[in-house]
Amino acid sequence: MSNDEIRRGQNLPAQPPASAVPAWEQRFRAARVGLPEWAWDAPDRALFVSNVTGTYEIYAWDRVTGERRQVTDRPNGTTDGALTPDGAWVWWFSDTDGDEFGTWVRQSFGGGEDQPAAPGLAPSYPAGLALGRDGLAVVGRSTEEDGTTVHVVRPGAEPVEIYRHRESAGVGDLSLDGRLVAIEHTEHGDAMHAALRVVDLDGATVAELDDSRCGAEPLGLECLGFAPVAGDGRLLVGHQRNGRWEPLVWDTATGEEQPLEFDLPGDVVAEWYPDGRSLLVVHAYRARSELFRYELATGKLTALDTPPGSVSGATARPDGEVEFLWSSAARPPQVRSTSGNVVLEPPGPRAPESVPVRDVWVTGPGGPIHALVQRPEGDGPFPTVFELHGGPAWHDSDAFAAGPAAWLDHGFAVVRVNYRGSTGYGREWTDALRERVGLIELEDVAAVREWAVTSGLADPRRLVLSGGSWGGYLTLLGLGTQPDDWTLGLAAVPVADYVTAYHDEMEALKAIDRTLFGGSPDEVPERYAASSPLTYVDRVRAPVFVSAGMNDPRCPIRQVENYLRRLDELGAPHEVYRYDAGHGSLVVEERIKQMRLELDFVRRHLDGGRRP
Repeated sequence: MSNDEIRRGQNLPAQPPASAVPAWEQRFRAARVGLPEWAWDAPDRALFVSNVTGTYEIYAWDRVTGERRQVTDRPNGTTDGALTPDGAWVWWFSDTDGDEFGTWVRQSFGGGEDQPAAPGLAPSYPAGLALGRDGLAVVGRSTEEDGTTVHVVRPGAEPVEIYRHRESAGVGDLSLDGRLVAIEHTEHGDAMHAALRVVDLDGATVAELDDSRCGAEPLGLECLGFAPVAGDGRLLVGHQRNGRWEPLVWDTATGEEQPLEFDLPGDVVAEWYPDGRSLLVVHAYRARSELFRYELATGKLTALDTPPGSVSGATARPDGEVEFLWSSAARPPQVRSTSGNVVLEPPGPRAPESVPVRDVWVTGPGGPIHALVQRPEGDGPFPTVFELHGGPAWHDSDAFAAGPAAWLDHGFAVVRVNYRGSTGYGREWTDALRERVGLIELEDVAAVREWAVTSGLADPRRLVLSGGSWGGYLTLLGLGTQPDDWTLGLAAVPVADYVTAYHDEMEALKAIDRTLFGGSPDEVPERYAASSPLTYVDRVRAPVFVSAGMNDPRCPIRQVENYLRRLDELGAPHEVYRYDAGHGSLVVEERIKQMRLELDFVRRHLDGGRRP
């Protein structure tokens, strides 16, 4: 993608010569492209996300002509978009400065003025989108006043509401012929274990599937998509009936379920091949992933050629070729194909490579804990950053990340812990977070910390607890509940005062919190108090750096300010950086600025790291 091929936002940020830029900054600045999403009826038209202008935005790609055009151009970036099946229109979600509250907008694939995509629908948080033929769309919305609503939108007509409930829900998919809508819902009150309902375009129920009460423990379901065949009501469903995520095929017309057997450890998810007879399988196990093709008629499973590392997205093309976004901790991301080709190359130099990860298993109070460890050149013990992932229903993997690579460049070891609550290690591990929220995860972090010190990797006098979002929450909670274990803390967009966070956060997250804690703060105040960093703020001794988005709907700014105000009252050493965005930033220079602030904070408070 040369600069003259971008027909919108042509003023790219001026870049210093590569020789003058340290490797850690080059990794942030290197242009990246996401996995292209293609239009069903026009597979040579695609969308992808890229940071080529210095801000993550949406691009349209004509694969026949090779033309790549920037669709969105907003100060805080845009990543949420979709193509209509005919490839004629690009839908993208327009919020305000990263607050995730807004409306859908559409633009012609070839360019032109933006226009409202769903006139008549007021701003909301998005709750899923499915686009059909002839302008048909199914739009999910979430607001504090209405809970979740789902609307059918047709050109020239008022939106028609076909679903409403106070609990969280979302649009799963629309059948290829536009007759059926799959909705993931949590009407039973457990936001971590969804059920499925298939309705027609009038909202009448066609079929139900609910595993939330089928045993001693609730089980979840996930919509993986309708069969790509007109008139075919089969739905690919992810389920947890065997203690992990794996797929089955559900015939919504007859109720018949086709279990699928995979002789693979770990989680298995899938999507349809365009022929409707095969599945593209993504197998995730021990922080890595690989691809397979599964034949529904015979059960034959064929491995596809994927390098060791992590696949963060994959799609099967009409010709059977599979394209996927791949990276490893050492090697930067690429959009590859099973044909062996690189599908989509961004302009400019690639990001410098980094250090491979080493797998470590540590005995913990809830079972073996998997940690990913990277060490810099030289002999230990090293100053060490414990980088805690967000979610909590997420996991660190053998994938490229500019932040950990920056710490390695400055002489720090990096340890990432897939604590209880992380995905990818079975349902029981993920579902362990009940009632003692935050404290359970930190027990696992403490066990890995002990290993890191006793093994000689980490210097106990130079330990940094760090993380963003849920990882930022665990950082603040850890500094208060384990004050003797950590030298410094770095908390980005954290939960700091859990009660205030609950009252201010977006509605879907309130539902998750009620599931985690067993109720609201009014119903179980003692549990929220036990898990809130604000409860332990007077025990914090380590200097802490906090960064927060002023427009964050997930970890809102008021609860962060409550925590910081208490640190001020206590005279506790801390610094804060507030920025005009939401739950993180899509602007490259802003990300570099935050990384530089963290590096400088650690350098000033921690002897031994190499100067940024």
